Amino acid sequence: MGVKDVKPTRSELIELKKKIKLSQSGHKLLKMKRDGLILEFFEILGKAKDVRTELDAAYEVASRRIAIAEAVDGVITVKSTSFALQGKPEIELESRNIMGVVVPKIESSSVHKALDERGYGIVGTSSYTDEAADSYEILVEKIILAAEIETTMKKLLDDIEKTKRRVNALEFKVIPELQEAMNFIRLRLEEMERENTFRLKRIKG
Repeated sequence: MGVKDVKPTRSELIELKKKIKLSQSGHKLLKMKRDGLILEFFEILGKAKDVRTELDAAYEVASRRIAIAEAVDGVITVKSTSFALQGKPEIELESRNIMGVVVPKIESSSVHKALDERGYGIVGTSSYTDEAADSYEILVEKIILAAEIETTMKKLLDDIEKTKRRVNALEFKVIPELQEAMNFIRLRLEEMERENTFRLKRIKG
């Protein structure tokens, strides 16, 4: 809002006061939201680091166990065992709200199975293949959890940036411009009042 575009009237002054009050209230709420989101982000960041560490460890274990299973039972046996697996993991995608930000909530089931639920014959495989299957199921669980947490972090970070831009726009542009316009109107009204007083005095004289 340019000062030149402002009409120096009392009604305009009242409107500007309302706009300033509303903008300051919005600025305060947005700052609170930004600070709350930042706290949430850092709390989730700690969880993300732990999950990432667990994921890397699970991947190393799974890689090591599958290599041992292939060496002992043979690559063909391990592959045929994997094809014999029954029941696919079930993933249900929901959502939850964190201070106005919609983030994913992933529920999984039938990922980590008991030995007799995998669908392949226990007689034809060794414990090495069983351990490899077990470790990969654990790895998949860690991947699902990491996906949920890292997507949540990305959405929070995007909203923090968006909220920060709004806070800065109100603080450094909108509110100062409104206050400048209000001051201009006040000065102009005072000037007009002095002119009227001077004019009245001259008429009386």
